[in-house]
This record gives sequence, C-alpha cells and structure tokens, in this order.
Amino acid sequence: MTQRHTDKTNPQEERLKNSSKLAILVPLLVLLLAYFIIPSFRNGINNALKAISTGGLSGVIEYIRGYGTKAAVVSFLLMVLQSVIAPIPAVLITLANAAIFGWVKGAILSWSSAMVGAALCFFIARSLGRDAVIKLSSKGALENIEDFFARYGKHTILLARLLPFISFDIVSYAAGLTSMGFWGFFLATGLGQLPATIVYSYTGGELDGGARGIFMFVIIISILAVLVAFIRKRYNEKHKTNL
Repeated sequence: MTQRHTDKTNPQEERLKNSSKLAILVPLLVLLLAYFIIPSFRNGINNALKAISTGGLSGVIEYIRGYGTKAAVVSFLLMVLQSVIAPIPAVLITLANAAIFGWVKGAILSWSSAMVGAALCFFIARSLGRDAVIKLSSKGALENIEDFFARYGKHTILLARLLPFISFDIVSYAAGLTSMGFWGFFLATGLGQLPATIVYSYTGGELDGGARGIFMFVIIISILAVLVAFIRKRYNEKHKTNL
C-alpha cells in the first residue's frame, strides 16, 4: 500500500519540481543578464549592496529615504535582496523601515518583504539543489546550519528568526534542502520573526540614532542569553537520554 502511494505521488512531485525550477531559473537568468547588460541596473544593485553591508543603520535609512515616494518599494526589494545574497541581519532594514514609515507600517513592510525573501530562498534551494546554495552562500555556513537542523529540527527556524545575527538566507536555504514542507517552513518563519519584527519596529520608530545603538546592544545580549539557555537545555536533555 505504501509503495502504491509513493508511485502515485512521485510523478506529481517531479512535475512540481520541474515547474518550480523553471520558475526560479528564468527570472534569475533575466536578472543576471540585466545586471551585466544594463549599467543603471548594475549600479543600483551595487549601491544597494554597499548601503546595507557597509553603511550601517544610518546608511540604510539614508539610502531608502533617497528614493522618495518609491522608498517603500525599494525597501521591499532591498529586504528580498538581502535575504537571497547579502549575509547581513535583516534587523537593519527593519529598524530603517520603522524610522522612515513609522513602526506599524514599517513592521508590516519588513515582515511581508522578509516572508517573500524567505520563500524565494526556500524554493531556490528546493529547485536548484545544494550546489547552487553553496555558490550563493558558503559551504561552511551551510554545514553549520544543517548541523543545527539535525539537532533541533523545526525549532531551528523559530530560534533563528529571533536571532538577528544569524544569516536569514542560510536558514531558508537549508530548510529548502530538507524534506520539510513549504507551508510548515513558511508558518514557522512567519511566527518566528513576527515578535522580533514588532519589537524592533516599535522601538526603532521611537528612538534616535544613538539610542538605537544602545537598543541593538541590549537586544543582542538578551537574545544571546536566550540562545545559551536553549542550547544548554537541549544539551542536558540529550545527555540525560544517552545516560
């Protein structure tokens, strides 16, 4: 009975995989060609990467604000871009959105754009495989997250979304390489990042530049404490089981 079910679903899974691979490859190819052929597009991408990787919070705010009425669209695309290829915390863009649009609108913008970026990373990994993920990230970082997945399973996603110093894209890529279903991943991502998005947005919208730096420090220290406590608990549980 099990074998019959497997044979019946395999063709559907194969067609879905092929169609999703095509849906990922075509847009990526178009974007890649545009990057090398259109100078203005290439300069825009390079400036965006520079702004979010070297400019700090003030640099991100200045960059997004510079687009005026198109700032929300640019912020959305910037969040998706950093999800796919930029190894930096999304918290910078979240704080910038709160400072520019207010904490409510900023939170909605940050959460929705991060969800799109996470889904894109997941399907890139699921469709193109491990080799493509390694090229977009790094083998060492992927192996570290995969080891985390092996230990904590779905808890990895919930935990990682609460930690601003863990690369957003690596977690999404690694999830796509597992047998985890998309909707389970999507739900865990949405729930996991929602509390942090609200907190960062609310506080980021109320604070000035200097206070934001203090806030970031306090948040990171607090989250580190939670992470250490979580890992210690799982470590103790594992050793009790082995004993």
